[in-house]
Amino acid sequence: MVRPATPAPPSAAPPTSVAPSRLAARWVALGFAAVIAAVLAGLTIGPAGVPAGRALAEVADHIPFVDVDSGLSRSQAAIVWDVRLPRVVLGLLVGAMLGLAGGAYQGVFRNPLADPYLLGVAAGAGLGATLAIVSGLSDVSGPLDPLPLAAFAGALSAVALTYLVGAGGEERRSPATLILAGVAIAALLTAVQTFVQQRHADTIRQVYAWILGRLTTVGWSEVGVMLPYVVVVSVVVLLLRRSLDVLAVGDEEATSLGLPVDRIRTIVVVAASLGTAAAVATSGLIGFVGLVVPHTVRLLGGRSYRTILPMSILLGGAFLVGADLLARTVISPAEVPIGVITAFFGAPFFVVLLRTRRAGPV
Repeated sequence: MVRPATPAPPSAAPPTSVAPSRLAARWVALGFAAVIAAVLAGLTIGPAGVPAGRALAEVADHIPFVDVDSGLSRSQAAIVWDVRLPRVVLGLLVGAMLGLAGGAYQGVFRNPLADPYLLGVAAGAGLGATLAIVSGLSDVSGPLDPLPLAAFAGALSAVALTYLVGAGGEERRSPATLILAGVAIAALLTAVQTFVQQRHADTIRQVYAWILGRLTTVGWSEVGVMLPYVVVVSVVVLLLRRSLDVLAVGDEEATSLGLPVDRIRTIVVVAASLGTAAAVATSGLIGFVGLVVPHTVRLLGGRSYRTILPMSILLGGAFLVGADLLARTVISPAEVPIGVITAFFGAPFFVVLLRTRRAGPV
């Protein structure tokens, strides 16, 4: 005779019931530490070495109502404030945007392979940049650089076209139809870009230099362009982080819980795509950040998007600053395209992840 299992007393709570919040706080603190370490390395390491304390003092000296003598020469001070710090801050912003967009895409599509370029952003931006280069617009001087504008317009146009295509059929704007539409649109735009490049072979080198990504800055202008997008997109997506946790159970279940699934998905996709388009227009196509960083966060801090999204912002920025540091120092005085560095570390990580990850929901 088999005795039925004795149920646990109702009052018995799991011993780890408070662990998630403590875990989140611990990993977020680690994320801030990674950002600080990356910033210090970016400011101090290079052909002209600068002590960390003096570099921080030089940065503090530019804060209003703060007067600090960094002890740096005029040329060293210019290197820290006008060259390295804008590039480090731009790396933080672009990396944070790609990491956040990758985490958001994985949440709304419930797909661990989703990345910020899923809906054709990369292909659209590449086509827009290629058209600007072959037409000579990239050589036009003025207050606004036509190349980033063309890439930005191409990226947003690709996402809009993907949404129009994915809205047809019986299942309107479901994750599967949007993903398939994104693949189709990306293939079409890539084919057009390849055709344009073949017709203008003399510009291939310039096109590929942009495609492989770079964090070149002229003072603080690129940071000023990128910052509003990062702030707005981060606020919108972070406000919906709890909704992404609900979406993880499936559209039908989330709808039964009162969540407006279509509206939430549209808002998150539009916001993440806008931020990705701004990042791509500023820095070119930098791969693997939006794919690897959210996966790493998921391995470290759990599956809740209340942790994944803030941590993806922090680790995405730190990762890209570190990659840029390697890009500009590994074969100094020449530079390696930053997309090569991110792929060098991201691709092996992704292969190992695919071989070891257990099947299960995102």
